[in-house]
Amino acid sequence: MKKKIIITCAITGSIHTPSMSPHLPVTAQEIGESAVAAAEAGAAIVHLHARDPIDGRPDQSPKAFAPFLKYIRERSNVVVNITTGGSPAMPIEERVRPAATFRPEVASLNMGSMNFGLYPMLGRFKEFKHDWERPYLEESKGRIFRNTFADIEYILTTCAENDTRFEVECYDIGHLYTLSHFADRGLIKPPFLIQSVFGILGGIGGHSEDVLHMRRTADRLFGKDQYVWSVLGAGRNQIPISMTALSLGGNVRVGLEDSLWLTKGRLAPDNASQVSLVRGLIETQGLDIATPDEAREMLALKGGDKVGF
Repeated sequence: MKKKIIITCAITGSIHTPSMSPHLPVTAQEIGESAVAAAEAGAAIVHLHARDPIDGRPDQSPKAFAPFLKYIRERSNVVVNITTGGSPAMPIEERVRPAATFRPEVASLNMGSMNFGLYPMLGRFKEFKHDWERPYLEESKGRIFRNTFADIEYILTTCAENDTRFEVECYDIGHLYTLSHFADRGLIKPPFLIQSVFGILGGIGGHSEDVLHMRRTADRLFGKDQYVWSVLGAGRNQIPISMTALSLGGNVRVGLEDSLWLTKGRLAPDNASQVSLVRGLIETQGLDIATPDEAREMLALKGGDKVGF
């Protein structure tokens, strides 16, 4: 059977602030509607963060997630992926709470502590609507996105009884070795969904050689049959990285969490437009996109009827 391509759409994230784009989903209604529209455009998985509906700051409380999780489940068969990354400013106990509460099919899992530089955005965005936005970006110069071995183990063990599988986010080569370490200990089992992240200041770059290096290293550590490989490129890297990965048999992630843009100089009006764009590129190569149920089979997920929302 011809391999199908999984499109993941990351709906809002915690990187961009509301002043950067009028199209960034902030309220629960906006997040829910954007997720359903992305699924209708072809996303098999939606990756979800929550925000305060008043000022748009990241909010990792279960009560912030509950309304849009209910909305999505009532209207779509899409696979729901809940972040445990939250924002780099949050402690691990706060970050894991929504995944532990709602028992999704998939949750994200960051594989290492790192510098996570958002402050260069201050060179492009000068005016901010909310008083938290500028300090949030400025303070990233001195902030570590903490994901220690103890933190990773805490997430894995907290979610172990829920049969939640993980979108393993690898921002550098060493993160693949950390995944191998936890696999050797039996705390995470294949098939792994490895999400290689390119173009974040502090992680691996966006050069095609970086993409090849990630792919080769994952093949060597896990074998091609033990993992499903997906990529995301931050900002202007989104489409070039996607195209390189597709040529190597990879899957792709797009969405306003990762890039606010549709094409050069043009803000994406919504998440669905980015999904439609990458879907068109996939189909012009003679490839087919995976449905949510096909993605569930590829990733050995427990099924949408076994979640807690």
